[in-house]
Amino acid sequence: MRRRIDLWDVMRPVELFVCSILWMELIWRAFYVERFFDRGLLYILLFSVPVALVCTLLSSLWGRKGNTITAGVLLGGISLWYMIQAVYNTIFHTLLVTKSFGMAGQAISDYWRETLVGIGKSLHIILLLALPFAAFWLLREHLIPDSRMDGRALAAVAGGAVVFQLLGTACIGLPSGETMTTRELYRQSFLPDIAVSRFGVLTTLRLDVQQSLFGLEQPDDDTLLPDQSVDVPPVPVYDANVLNIDFDALIAGETNKTLLNMHQFFATRQPTMKNEYTGMFKGKNLIMLTGEAFWIGAVDPVYTPTLYKLANEGFVFKNFYNPLWWYSTIDGEYAHCTGLIPSNQVNSSFKYSGKNKVSMYFNMGNMFAIAGYPVNAYHNHTYTYYGRDLSHPNLGYNYYGVGKGLDVATTWPESDLEMMEKTIPQALAGEKPFHNYYMTVSGHMNYNFQGNAMSKKHKELVADSGLSDPAAAYIACHIELDRALAYVLEQLELAGEMENTVICMSGDHYPYGLDDTGAIDELTAPGTEADLIEKYRSSLILWCGGMEPVVVEKPCSSIDVVPTLLNLFGMDYDSRLIIGRDILSDSPGLVATNKKCFVTDLGKYYSNTDTFIPNEGVTVPEDYVQNTYKEVQRMFTYSERILFNDYYRKLGLTPGTPPPVVEADIAETPQVQTEE
Repeated sequence: MRRRIDLWDVMRPVELFVCSILWMELIWRAFYVERFFDRGLLYILLFSVPVALVCTLLSSLWGRKGNTITAGVLLGGISLWYMIQAVYNTIFHTLLVTKSFGMAGQAISDYWRETLVGIGKSLHIILLLALPFAAFWLLREHLIPDSRMDGRALAAVAGGAVVFQLLGTACIGLPSGETMTTRELYRQSFLPDIAVSRFGVLTTLRLDVQQSLFGLEQPDDDTLLPDQSVDVPPVPVYDANVLNIDFDALIAGETNKTLLNMHQFFATRQPTMKNEYTGMFKGKNLIMLTGEAFWIGAVDPVYTPTLYKLANEGFVFKNFYNPLWWYSTIDGEYAHCTGLIPSNQVNSSFKYSGKNKVSMYFNMGNMFAIAGYPVNAYHNHTYTYYGRDLSHPNLGYNYYGVGKGLDVATTWPESDLEMMEKTIPQALAGEKPFHNYYMTVSGHMNYNFQGNAMSKKHKELVADSGLSDPAAAYIACHIELDRALAYVLEQLELAGEMENTVICMSGDHYPYGLDDTGAIDELTAPGTEADLIEKYRSSLILWCGGMEPVVVEKPCSSIDVVPTLLNLFGMDYDSRLIIGRDILSDSPGLVATNKKCFVTDLGKYYSNTDTFIPNEGVTVPEDYVQNTYKEVQRMFTYSERILFNDYYRKLGLTPGTPPPVVEADIAETPQVQTEE
C-alpha cells in the first residue's frame, strides 16, 4: 500500500502550478499589457498562488493515474484559456469575457479568415504559453504525487489558499489616492482590459464569473447624484430641452430603491438648452449611417473625396472621438443610435434591448416614426448578425439585411455602393421626408489585397499612394464607402433633394485591424496607436446640402450624436434622459472611453496611469479630475440602469406615443436678453 503524501511531497505540484500560472501571466503581460512593471505584478502574484494551491489540492486527492489526469486537465484547461485570449485579443484588441461566448462564436464562424490570421499572428505567443504544459507532460512522473495527500498536508494547502486570497483582498482595500481606485475596479467596475493589467488573466476570469452570477457591488447612490453647483447660463437664454415629466410625483410614489435613485438623479440633472441651431434641419430627410471602422484616417481629399467633402463642408468637429466599446461593432452602433453607453454586463446591449422589448424611445427611428416619417434600416451583411433582427425593429425601423429584403452580391465584405443603389432610389421615389439608417460593412478588416474583396476592387487606385499594404488596403476598402456616398449625393441632386437632406455618419470603432501594423500612426501621427485616447480620435459627418461650414471645437463622442440630431431637427425630447449631450449646446464637452479615460475642455485623463494631462494654458480647478471622474461613473451607471430597468417605459415614454410636451411660458423662438 502506497503511503499518503505529506506537505513536502505537495511542494512539487505547488511549484508546477505556481510557476506555470506565473509564466503564462508574464507572457500575456509582456505582449498585451502596456506597462509590464507596476503594482499589477503584486496582485497577480497574490491572486495566482491561491489558484495554484487549489489546483494542487485537486491533483493530490487520488492515486498516481488520477492525480496525473487531474493535473493535466487543469493545467491544459488553464493553458487553453490563455491561448484563446491571445488569439481573441490579437483579432479584436480586447479581452474575451464569458458573456460574449455566443457572439464570439458567431464572429469566428463568419469571420474565419480573420480568425486564421489571428492564430498566425499570435502563434509565437501560443507556443510560449504551451511550454508549461509541455514541461508537465515530459516531467509528470517527477512532478505529480503518486498517492493521496494526508490530512495535515490537505489542511496546510487549503489554509495557504485562504491566506493568500485574504491577503490579496486586503491589499485591494488599501487607500491609494487614485482617481480610479483598485477597490472600485475589483468590486464595482468590471473593466476587463484594465482588470487584466491590474490583476491578471485568471483573476479577471474569476471577477467576470462573479459579476455574471452575483452582479457588481453598487456605489453609494448619494455619490451618484449630480452636483447642483452650476454656473448661471450665458446669454442668449433659451428654453431647456425637457419633457413634461412629473418627477416629484414619481419620487413620492416610488418604493424601489434603484428607481427612486434614478428619479432623483434625472430630476436634478442639468438639461441642455435649445440654441441657435435648434430646428435648423426641421422637416428634412435624414440619412444616418454607422460606418464599419470609419475613422479619421479614411478621410482623404485624393482617395475619398466625398468623405472629405462631407466631413469639411458641414459641421466640422475638430475633437470628435469614437471609443471602442466592449463588443466591438454592435456596441459602437448602440452608442451611436441611442446616446447611451453600452453595458458589459450582457453580451450586447442592443440585442438585450430588442429581445426584452426595452423602450429605446430616444433614437432616430422611434422619434421620426412618431413624427410621421417612413423609417427604414439596412445592413449589407447577414440580417440576423449580432441580433439586429431583434434590436433594429425595436428602434422603430422596418429592418432589411442580407437574407431579408436586401439582395446584394455575396462577397467579403459586401459592397456599400450596391446597398445604396438598391435602397436610395426607393426612398427618393417614396413619401418624403424620409429617414434611412445604414450599418455599412465595406470597411471591415482584414486590411489586405487577398481576402478583402473591397480592398482588392480598388487596389489600383491606391497603387501610387506610397502607403504600406495595410494602410493602402484600409483606404481602398473605404473607397467603396466613398463611392456609395457619392452615389447618394448624385441621386439627391437628380431628385432635387440635396438641400433637403441631412447626412450623418459616425464609425462603430477605430480600425483595430490595423493595430501592430504601423498603419495607425502612418495614417495619423506617430504615437497615436499607443495613446489610449488619441487612437479613438475620429471624424463625425453631419452635413446638409447648401449649409455653410460650422467649426466645432468641443470634445464630443458618438453618444452625443442622437441628442444633437434631435435638437437640430426640432424634436421634443428630454436632454436629462440621454447620457450623451447636444454637441451644439452650451454644456461642457465630456468624452468617456471604455477604460474610463476621459477628455474635457481642460485636458485628458488616462486611467491606466491615473494621470490628468491639462491642455496648454488652462488652469485646472481643485478636485476637477475627481469630480469629472464621478460624472463619468454616472454616465456608465445610469446608461446601464436605463437599459436594465426599461426606464423610459416606466416614465410613460413608449415607442409610438408622442412625447409629453412642456407648455412653454415663453415664445417658441429663442429669447435674447437685452440690457436695460
